[in-house]
Amino acid sequence: MQAQTTSNILMIRPVNFAFNLQTAESNAFQDTDSQALDVTITQENALREFDVMVSQLRAIGVNVLVYDDTPKPYTPDSIFPNNWVSFHHSGKVCLYPMQAENRRLERRTDIIEELSANYHVEKIIDLTSFEQEGKFLEGTGSLVLDRMHRIAYACLSPRTNEEVLTAWEEQMNGYKIVKFRAVDANEKEIYHTNVMMCIGDNFAVVCLQSIADLDERLMVKESLESTGKNVIEITLEQMNEFAGNMLLVTNQKEHRILVMSTRAYDSLTADQKKLLEEYADIAHFDLNIIETCGGGSARCMMAEVHLPEK
Repeated sequence: MQAQTTSNILMIRPVNFAFNLQTAESNAFQDTDSQALDVTITQENALREFDVMVSQLRAIGVNVLVYDDTPKPYTPDSIFPNNWVSFHHSGKVCLYPMQAENRRLERRTDIIEELSANYHVEKIIDLTSFEQEGKFLEGTGSLVLDRMHRIAYACLSPRTNEEVLTAWEEQMNGYKIVKFRAVDANEKEIYHTNVMMCIGDNFAVVCLQSIADLDERLMVKESLESTGKNVIEITLEQMNEFAGNMLLVTNQKEHRILVMSTRAYDSLTADQKKLLEEYADIAHFDLNIIETCGGGSARCMMAEVHLPEK
């Protein structure tokens, strides 16, 4: 059985981080007031948050592979690499179709080539041609993967298209798709699955309340429980604080670490924290500027490198 977690994490150090107008329509987590902030100060603050997170992850033994973004082309959301690429234990690398045109510029074949020096890349699955049809699937934002049991959970939205899901499923040999619809408190479609659920090896954090259809809600819960997951429910309010946007990683001593933002951590109840701490040590980071302007949090910043090491 494939491991759910890895200690090898890819992160992109930003150079032009800013509020992205091209993503704001479908991302309710972006604070529209933040677009008025000075872009230079926004970049400086985001860079500071990024560097502190990387430094502290490395200090607890996580192998963080940092690549610097480039000033050109302009990519204000490059800090969220998990949307354009995913890396798999089979040696497959998937490239994904992105809704925002300026996000498509984030894809970096040079990074994949450099990784191939130390990791086995057997095949590149390129789904980006779906962009020409206006159909999107944004990596492990759209797909929350139970890698152990080869199940992909997908919340349908303008950024998560059923046809592309089917194409991904056909290429990934043996993955089962569990798809559903989810909305926030204002009944707006949730743009990415990974803001409403996180899957660990023995647990899952999920905002079942966001799945309005009760049959779909039960289906998701039963699927999680059937694979031995302890389902830890969060509320819509906690989801809005990025409590669903967590990622379980390991360090190089195989200790489990659950990574989240301080905002997410502070939204959890004492009982939820106690329960999560039974499964992993919690590491949380102040990501206020990144969350406010970018509409993404800790999980979005990390692309797990599950490729076999050479």
